Amino acid sequence: MGLAQYAIVPVRDQWGVLHDGNINGEYATKESAFESAAAAASLAIRQGHEVHLSVPGRELGESALGS
Repeated sequence: MGLAQYAIVPVRDQWGVLHDGNINGEYATKESAFESAAAAASLAIRQGHEVHLSVPGRELGESALGS
C-alpha cells in the first residue's frame, strides 16, 4: 500500500489539513483540524497505508489550540 500524509497548516486566521497537495477544510483550531485528519488517517490505516500526521507547535503568543 501507499503512504498517506496529513499536515495541519495555517489558512489565513484558521487551520486546514494538507493531503495529496490539497488543503481541505477550514477549522477554527488546530485541535479540530487534527481531529478531522485523524479520522481520515484512521480510514487510511484500515486500508493498509502507512500514515504520517503532523501538527505544528505553538508559535509565540498563540494559544495552545492555535485559535
